[in-house]
Amino acid sequence: MASPLAELSALFLRLGITGFGGPAAHIAMMEDEVVVRRRWLTHQRFLDLIGATNLIPGPNSTEMTLHIGLERAGVRGLVVSGASFILPAALITGFLASLYVRYGALPQVEELLAGVRAVVLVIILGAIIRLGRQAARNWKLVAVTSAVVVAVWAGLHEVIALFLGGLAGMLWLRGREGLRDPRGLLAAVALVLVLLAVVAGLLAAAASIASVWPQTTSTGPGQVPVWQVGLYFLFIGSVLYGSGYVLFAFLQGGPVETLGWLSSQQLVDAVAAGQITPGPVFSAATFIGYVVAGWQGAVVATVAIFLPGFIFVLALNPLLPRMRASRWMSAFLDAINASAIGLMIVVLLQLSRVALVSWQAIAIAIVAALVSLRWQVNSTWLVLGGGLAGWLLMQL
Repeated sequence: MASPLAELSALFLRLGITGFGGPAAHIAMMEDEVVVRRRWLTHQRFLDLIGATNLIPGPNSTEMTLHIGLERAGVRGLVVSGASFILPAALITGFLASLYVRYGALPQVEELLAGVRAVVLVIILGAIIRLGRQAARNWKLVAVTSAVVVAVWAGLHEVIALFLGGLAGMLWLRGREGLRDPRGLLAAVALVLVLLAVVAGLLAAAASIASVWPQTTSTGPGQVPVWQVGLYFLFIGSVLYGSGYVLFAFLQGGPVETLGWLSSQQLVDAVAAGQITPGPVFSAATFIGYVVAGWQGAVVATVAIFLPGFIFVLALNPLLPRMRASRWMSAFLDAINASAIGLMIVVLLQLSRVALVSWQAIAIAIVAALVSLRWQVNSTWLVLGGGLAGWLLMQL
């Protein structure tokens, strides 16, 4: 029998190689592997970990690998899981960056990705259904999920919607019973409001940091000091909430408009590199690091942007059982979990508008759904099959 560390390494290396589609897809694939197939975690514990990743800055799916590794094999498991998941994306993205600097273009893989995106929708939908049964197990939690979907779709920031959903849901779920414990109520509300204030402060800091950063114009690899690259991406990893798309919006205001490290076209190409490679979308930092500071910049940018997540997970994970032990904070976690399902639904709707744009993509999604329902096929095989089907069908 393989050791827990070997199991974690093998699983997350595979997910790092085949995990297309962004954080929601990655988390859906992890749920299939560690809850449904391996039973390392219960649905409730997995949901709590999803909620925890949404409470802290950094890439959610990478932080889920860290939580899973920590739960399975302690600190060594956290390091092995995180490194295994990040490494394939970093290596592939770094290789693409070297080709890009040499030839000035990225490979065209749109036909392959068309099929992958269609299958990713099915994987995310399956996870929403399975996790939603636990997260939205009564009508109040369903209402919280629905309210978050509406709020985010209307333009409210995802993290603010998540915290407001958690706070409102906590008060609603405890109701009159909770009023018998006014001290617990005040403590819980104060804690949530402090967390919300910290989050708002981090978001404001992330939005303004580019305006005070020292300007360094880049004309090619090695033109920006490596220490600046490392410090900049360390800050981003420490304060940035949201998906990779939030990262790209932030980079437009920093390395492009203020710092002058990249042209707008180079940023667009970095975004494309993050999307066409598997694993965490934050690996776009590897691409940018290489473009502005060579291989040293690629390595430093990668380590810097992911390092804060390791620290945050180590700090937060031990607190989850204590939060569950408090009735008020347990209600907060339940509402956060319901809100997180709402965020996944929004991602699913947004991706559907991008992925289901041709009859081929719709056909692949339908077949993937039928195959998944009938045979419970591993999500890795679904992704690989979807990519191959997309490439073949797009030739028609």
